[in-house]
Amino acid sequence: MKYSLAEIAKIAGARLVGKDADVSGIATIASATGDDLVFVEDSKLLPDAVDSGAGAVVAGNFAEGVQSPKPLLIARNPRLAFARAAAVLVPGRRYGPGVHSSAILHHSVRLGKAVAIQPHAVLTEGVAVGDHTRIGPGTAVGADARIGSDCNIAANVTIYPGVSIGNNVIIHSGAVIGADGFGYVRDEQTGKYEKFPQIGTVVIEDDVEIGANANIDRGALGATIIRRGTKLDNMVHVAHNCEIGEDVVIAAQTGISGSCVIEKRAIIAGQVGIADHVRIEEGVILGAQCGVPTKKIIRGKGILFWGTPARPIKEYLKELAVLARLAKRG
Repeated sequence: MKYSLAEIAKIAGARLVGKDADVSGIATIASATGDDLVFVEDSKLLPDAVDSGAGAVVAGNFAEGVQSPKPLLIARNPRLAFARAAAVLVPGRRYGPGVHSSAILHHSVRLGKAVAIQPHAVLTEGVAVGDHTRIGPGTAVGADARIGSDCNIAANVTIYPGVSIGNNVIIHSGAVIGADGFGYVRDEQTGKYEKFPQIGTVVIEDDVEIGANANIDRGALGATIIRRGTKLDNMVHVAHNCEIGEDVVIAAQTGISGSCVIEKRAIIAGQVGIADHVRIEEGVILGAQCGVPTKKIIRGKGILFWGTPARPIKEYLKELAVLARLAKRG
């Protein structure tokens, strides 16, 4: 489907410079055709984009005043503008509504309008699914779980009983939502571990995305909560009773122990390890492979932390420099 550049500019929050035209797709600079939109974040790449086969170029403010033979969409943040344009030009796949003959649904399941239940999915008693949601092949949804509208639950996802999922949520293949938390009590006399009750739930708010093979444990007695707009990468583990705030980004292979709080707009890089009862305050940035000890509070909006135990990167680099000088003396 084609859209005019004027329409795309309005959607993307950009300003059209040059003649209006129609585009229908996105591409790299090297592969673009006349129907495609491309983008550049670096002024050095602008000549290549302008000389490419693309129909138009999304560029930053550095393109102001540039004489271009093709239309430019100028935006303060060209990557964001391009992403917004791409959402229109390359919309997410819409799955044909209906329940596949191999799917198993309990008679009490409630489905909204235009829901797609794909092969071998299993929905048990009391499940409710909102309008235009897809339940992928082999996905199992436990009793009394709630899934909102416009969600995309991919293949082989496991959603345990009682889990609540909001609207416009994406859960990728292999994710497990609502498994028991890792909670045990040790009998000091026998040395044996006995299971602590895991009867809470998981609440996932709107606009959350959960990566492939991620795991979110249910609360022991209360709820594990993932707030609106948060994005979890592949193989992220969130333990019981955690609360992840709004618009948090957590990269792959990060492990978050029980009863942690991560406040809104924090950024957690890959392979970070966070011990139990930790609080990460608003806007903190934890670099890759950080380690945060038990009950630690990390505060400092916009500050990058590094190392184990995690500390501000300036402090961390000073320590590395001291160690390097000591090593040379040795």
